[in-house]
Amino acid sequence: MTKEKFIQSTLILMVGGAITKFLGMFIRVVMTRLVGLEGIGLYMLIFPTFSLFMTLSQLSMPTAISKIVSEDTHNNKKVVFTAIPVVIVFNLFLIGLILILAPYISNYFLKEPRSYLPILSIALVIPFDALSNLLRGYFFGKQKMLPHVISHILEQIIRLLLILFITPYLLSIDVSYAVSGLVLVNMASELLSISILFFFLPKNFSLSKQDITPSRKNLKDILDIALPTTGGRLIGSIGYFLEPIILTSSLLMAGYSNEYIVLEYGVVSGYVMPLLLMPGFFTNAISNALLPVISKAHAKGENNYIKKKIKQAIFFSLLIGVPYTIILMLFPNFFLQLFYHTREGVPYLLSVAPVFLLYYIQAPLAASMQSMDLSKEMMYDNLKGIIVKTILLFVVSLCHIGMYSLLIATSMSVLITTIGHIRHLKKVLH
Repeated sequence: MTKEKFIQSTLILMVGGAITKFLGMFIRVVMTRLVGLEGIGLYMLIFPTFSLFMTLSQLSMPTAISKIVSEDTHNNKKVVFTAIPVVIVFNLFLIGLILILAPYISNYFLKEPRSYLPILSIALVIPFDALSNLLRGYFFGKQKMLPHVISHILEQIIRLLLILFITPYLLSIDVSYAVSGLVLVNMASELLSISILFFFLPKNFSLSKQDITPSRKNLKDILDIALPTTGGRLIGSIGYFLEPIILTSSLLMAGYSNEYIVLEYGVVSGYVMPLLLMPGFFTNAISNALLPVISKAHAKGENNYIKKKIKQAIFFSLLIGVPYTIILMLFPNFFLQLFYHTREGVPYLLSVAPVFLLYYIQAPLAASMQSMDLSKEMMYDNLKGIIVKTILLFVVSLCHIGMYSLLIATSMSVLITTIGHIRHLKKVLH
């Protein structure tokens, strides 16, 4: 029964992920064509900041809720309603922090004054994203994947419609207004997602005063899982946040112009990376289905079953990753022209594509580690990868090889992090 549930959950998430990914790619194509290379460059410049605050806003509580609910040892309603007030209060703090830091990030770190308004826009989005993901964590723990899939698809559709209608008007004012609009549409899409997830609650669903009263024990159990996981994700997000800051500073020191940096960073982050990350919907589907299954097996001490599931996850991840990488390397011009109506970025794509085979198995490995209470070890692996990436990014950027410094640093980070995950899992499951 568990095996059938795992396969069913994976298939639902794969199909939903494929549709969502297609819509996401279409949205990116629309964004790129509407705001142009300058606009997409500005968007990608602030995206690491967006990603950092998104990671902070959730505090990894969706993952913790998913794991606790899957073990079925708590009052699940009480678990969710213990997390909600904590997340709301913390997000209010983050909103204040963004309001204070926005001028410093835009003017002194990113050295791009036009990024100020888009960074302010992040403050309005993060609480809705956090609440939406909390509810998804509950459904993942119950191994009910359909609500997530439907909400995600409709979320992408509303994003697309809003971008199509709002962006041309905002672009007529200024490119910074248009990029702010691209950030703010996420608020509406997350609101829709929350509404849809509530719709999928059982018809006989009811709440008592006892259910919505936060529990100290539940909070402790949630934080024991969430904080180490947040640490690991936060390290990655901080590294991503620092990426354009260090890259911009180093390349300016090396003599490159600000215009070159914004445009080429837009090519790498806006064209090349999305193509490389396209199989992510597949590996994320496997990871989300894997987490509750391995959590249950780990609680029962079924190490052989866990090994089998991890091997299956790696096999399926590479089953899509290897052919995709080969095709992408054989026809890079075709894919760039098809999705972005450009041929910019072909050398970048060819140089880094093989390394991303390791990246494709990273998500299932990370989900397995979280399920087996190895979040601290995962955090250390991420920390090593980010430290190496940050040092390399600064040093190699001064070697006058342009944006290839970013690709080299990213590749080394992927290599170190993935090997670290494999080593820790082998040690525990020997």
